[in-house]
Amino acid sequence: MALAIIMILYVSVGVLAAVGSMYLSYRFVPVRFEAALYGVFLIFIAAFYIAFTSYFGDESAWRLETTAIAAFAILACLGIKFPILLVAGYALHGAWDLLHEVHQHSGADVFGGRQSTQVPLAYGAFCATFDLAVATYIVYRRNDWLAAWASSGTKNIAA
Repeated sequence: MALAIIMILYVSVGVLAAVGSMYLSYRFVPVRFEAALYGVFLIFIAAFYIAFTSYFGDESAWRLETTAIAAFAILACLGIKFPILLVAGYALHGAWDLLHEVHQHSGADVFGGRQSTQVPLAYGAFCATFDLAVATYIVYRRNDWLAAWASSGTKNIAA
C-alpha cells in the first residue's frame, strides 16, 4: 500500500513537472529553438543513469547504461532536425525508466541478463510520466517547429 501511494505521488509530480516545463518552453523559448531545448534536455535526463551507476556502485551496469545514454544522445541530436525522433527518444526513455523500476522491484530479467543500475524509489514512475507527457507535447508542437525552421531560411529536409 505504501509503495502504491509513493508511486501515485511521483506520477503526480511527473505530470506537474512536465506541465511546468512545457509552459515555460512555450512561453519563453523561441519556437525555432524549442526542439533544441528538448533535445539537450533528453541527453541530460538520460545521463542521470551515469550518476546512479556511480552512486550505487553498480560496476557491472556501466556498459549497458552508457550504451543506452549514447543511443538517447543520438536520438536527441537527430531529433532537433527531425522532431519525430525526439518523440521516439522520449517515449523510449520513458520505457527505459519503467524497465528499471520493474527490474528493481520485481527482480524480473528485463535487460536480457545484463546488469542495470539501481534507481531511487519511484524514479522510474516519475520520469516515465514526465517523458511520455513531453513526447505528447512534441507531437503537438512539431509542425510549429518545422514551420519556424522553414521560415527562418534554414533548409530542413524533415519538412
